[in-house]
Amino acid sequence: MQAKPPLRGPPAPGRAALTNPANRYDRLRAEAVDDGWQDTSSGPEDRLPPLRTEIRDEVPRRIISSNRSPDLSFDRSINPYRGCEHGCIYCFARPGHAWLGMSPGLDFETRLIARPDAPALLARELGARGYVPKVIAIGTYTDPYQPVEKARRIMRGLLEVLQAHRHPVAIVTKGSLIERDIDILSDMARQLLVRVGISVTTLDPRLSRLMEPRVPAPQRRLNVIRALSEAGIEVRAMVSPVIPALTDHETEAILAAARAAGAVAASSITLRLPLEVAPLFSDWVARHFPDRAARIMGRVRELHGGRDYDPAFGQRMTGQGEWARLAKARFAASCRRLGYRDDLPPLRTDLFRVPGRAGPQLSLFDP
Repeated sequence: MQAKPPLRGPPAPGRAALTNPANRYDRLRAEAVDDGWQDTSSGPEDRLPPLRTEIRDEVPRRIISSNRSPDLSFDRSINPYRGCEHGCIYCFARPGHAWLGMSPGLDFETRLIARPDAPALLARELGARGYVPKVIAIGTYTDPYQPVEKARRIMRGLLEVLQAHRHPVAIVTKGSLIERDIDILSDMARQLLVRVGISVTTLDPRLSRLMEPRVPAPQRRLNVIRALSEAGIEVRAMVSPVIPALTDHETEAILAAARAAGAVAASSITLRLPLEVAPLFSDWVARHFPDRAARIMGRVRELHGGRDYDPAFGQRMTGQGEWARLAKARFAASCRRLGYRDDLPPLRTDLFRVPGRAGPQLSLFDP
């Protein structure tokens, strides 16, 4: 698939990216121009074509991805979808759309890839001889509870497989649709097989709508934390990403609100702007916050050794320098004061089973 031509004009309603730049692998570049045929008499908005979400299906050979990053606490993950309709302007996963021949800009938000066979593939991989269970992370790249999940139910199918196999899973989301699956999650939580991280970037609903246009409002996400917690599911409040000179002043308030809603642990990641994300974010800041754009981008570069982004392991998620040190100290002090735990027991892997492998004879220890 090829990327759509770049779009010019005011932001498309409900979308964060301002443009649709060509991806880094394209040999040819396209540019949208006004050929005089469109009626612009009622305003520049008429120059923008409608941006409806497109969904295509993919049939991958495998569904469990592996990683060796020393920055991550897991070595395997699952992505039910490529691209994300939530459209967060800061999303570090945007460059992945270039691998599909599409733009990390508006294409990432509007041209999605679904993997409907993911539950069946997962069951097959978990049932493979010699499989060793470890925590599978879902939602660390694109959100499994983005709006398309309501109809496609791929995440629901994955949870059903994990529940049947008693396999541990860690979920990260901004989506309120996770409440639909509380029945499965609460059952797994009783067996210490699941934890959920809810990302809260800001408590300001206006700012949230600008930078993550199709994500539930901040208060709605706090309500999700409360609903999951009341169902016995341990929730981690994720203050991520922290954007210097824009959201960093909210760290303590976010942690307090999430703790009041029932979160038991917390984590934080500094803004990351790899590859095409840097110009997309810079353009967004210049348009919506011209009075502080230079300060925001200056602080970002200060955090990353003078560059928009430093991909070095060990500091890409925290930044470097005095500001990074102070932000880390503020976060730690708030967590201590609010009673967040840093000693949660690991999820269990000893309950793992593969139903049906033994044939008609039931396991002696099955309930």
